[in-house]
Amino acid sequence: MEKNSAVRVAVIGAGSWGTALAIHAARRGHQVSLWARTAERAGEMQASRVNARYLKDAPFPDNLAVTCDLEQALAGSELVITAVPSHGLRAVMKAVSPVLDQLEHTSPKFLIAAKGVEVDSLKTMATVLAEELAPRHRANIAALGGPSFAAEVAAGQPTAVVVACTEISVAEQIQVWLSGNGLRVYVSDDVTGVELGGAFKNVIALAAGVCDGAGLGQNARAALITRGLAEISRLSVTLGALPSTLAGLAGLGDLVLTCTGGLSRNRRVGLALGRGQTLEQILEEMGMVAEGVKNTLSATRLAAREGVEMPIAEMMHALLYGGASVRFAVASLMGRDLKSERE
Repeated sequence: MEKNSAVRVAVIGAGSWGTALAIHAARRGHQVSLWARTAERAGEMQASRVNARYLKDAPFPDNLAVTCDLEQALAGSELVITAVPSHGLRAVMKAVSPVLDQLEHTSPKFLIAAKGVEVDSLKTMATVLAEELAPRHRANIAALGGPSFAAEVAAGQPTAVVVACTEISVAEQIQVWLSGNGLRVYVSDDVTGVELGGAFKNVIALAAGVCDGAGLGQNARAALITRGLAEISRLSVTLGALPSTLAGLAGLGDLVLTCTGGLSRNRRVGLALGRGQTLEQILEEMGMVAEGVKNTLSATRLAAREGVEMPIAEMMHALLYGGASVRFAVASLMGRDLKSERE
């Protein structure tokens, strides 16, 4: 493992999470390029030295530059953080890959910050990167998980996350580069567990929001989070994850934060659903991505393919896409066949 020294970091995606990670990496002393999709957005942020749309209270350090030019962002980078929402990551990586192939530098390490599973292919983000990047990059692909709201990371508040890679030395190097200034990084070799825990907890967070929005009480919320973890673990372990990963930062930790934290977009969507708003109204008002909306489709399709029961995910699918009422969905959950808690 290399020593802790300043490196060039490219962050692909200038939403709240990408911006927060760029600010943190710059605070760690690295030279950071934050890539925004349009010249207008990049120009605004470079001039104002803040992402006014997503993190208006987090000014940029001097060693953070914003660009819309992929070649400029990636040139010389030793770490590339992909923070594009999961449904758009493949398209962006199709543009990134040929630029990387043209650049004359050693293969960078990649850290996936998006949490999701492709709806159509049912592939994880690590698989997406492995398919879109040249083979020489594949051993350097890592995934980021754990309870971490962007605004708090940008503010330097204490946060613990986990970085997973099948090549543990890659995870350990990223750990060294990013640990400090409020962020504590753990490592794992369970990429599947970290990715699936991060994706599926969004679905349960939607349900927890519905529970609170409909005024169902704290007992109901606690039961939902606990049983939500059970079904997340059931599907993830079936797909190759380790149970210990789902009991750790990327599973339980992220689930608790997203189900209860006031900054959770997924919980906000659920709250509004529970209060009677339609999904279309909610998303238009938010103007931001809530990954759980698409992850509900991925989770239920994977569960059906693998023959795994996920009643809470199925409830959210019925609410989001089947026209079910909150009353009907809750009654369906509570009226399921009685069983033992030990599965």
